[in-house]
Amino acid sequence: MQVVTAPRKLVLFLWAVLICCTVVGSLLPDASPVMVAVGRLHINDKVQHFCAYLALSLLPVIGFRDRRRGLMADLSTFVLGVLLEAGQHFSPGRAVELGDVLANGAGVSCGALFGFPIRTLIAIL
Repeated sequence: MQVVTAPRKLVLFLWAVLICCTVVGSLLPDASPVMVAVGRLHINDKVQHFCAYLALSLLPVIGFRDRRRGLMADLSTFVLGVLLEAGQHFSPGRAVELGDVLANGAGVSCGALFGFPIRTLIAIL
């Protein structure tokens, strides 16, 4: 049985919260108060996708003790992004965009790549 330390629990809890926020944010109608507020930030949509999926893939690489679990979580995160993008077809005012899927994939890839050196650094400390 694998023991999960308190810092790892915190990282994985934060990851679960971010997954919930991403699911809700991805499927909310465009006219919802949350989406209107996000629109007021004037941050490019693709940058938002990249940053969200960067965080979503970085955290499991750091949080799971087993590297393979972290990588499988990253792959699952990308699949989740594709499914959520497809789900936007059914959300009023939202559109399915290949560019969003590509931004999600770039974020997942960078999160995995950045996660391994951070993971090593944390192990040294």
